[in-house]
Amino acid sequence: MFLNSNLSRLTFVTLIVSGIFAASGFAEERVKEDKVSKKEAKARASQKVVQKPVSVKEARGQARLLHEVLHSTLLIVHRKYYREDEKLPIPSSVLDDVFEEIQQNRNIKFRWISVNAEAMNIDHEPKTKFEKSAAEALSSGKKEFEQVEKGTYRHVGAIRLPSQCLKCHMPNRRSTDTRFAGLIISLPLSEK
Repeated sequence: MFLNSNLSRLTFVTLIVSGIFAASGFAEERVKEDKVSKKEAKARASQKVVQKPVSVKEARGQARLLHEVLHSTLLIVHRKYYREDEKLPIPSSVLDDVFEEIQQNRNIKFRWISVNAEAMNIDHEPKTKFEKSAAEALSSGKKEFEQVEKGTYRHVGAIRLPSQCLKCHMPNRRSTDTRFAGLIISLPLSEK
């Protein structure tokens, strides 16, 4: 089957996320198949596109869309393709590779934070005042938290941790309360 190897799974996830970004209007130029050769289309697709600064309203919309796409991708890939016994990388770490590509190509930054579950990586502990405030807000039930500061829009959205995630994030839990992580998305703002 197509998804038998680790590389195929990583490629599959990357293609899905890339396709969603392109279909969602994140592509700087749309390639019209009937007017552009396949070679030229491939060359355009491989070019880096720098994220242009946008208004707060546009940044909020982009951050919400990115959050929804990435949250859905994380949950679906985790449910359908991740198996603990296969020693595969966890889907959130695979998405870190996607985040790195997007940051290099568009200057959009991403960061995971723990909210009310155990961080699987100490780098995911909230560190700054903003991150701690965001974790507190998400833990209290808010779905998102945002800040505009120094030409940057930062959006933190809740990432629901379903039961298969809690085996690792809350191995000794004594309640069935819903647990969350957070995903910080930072976009450059225009001066408008």
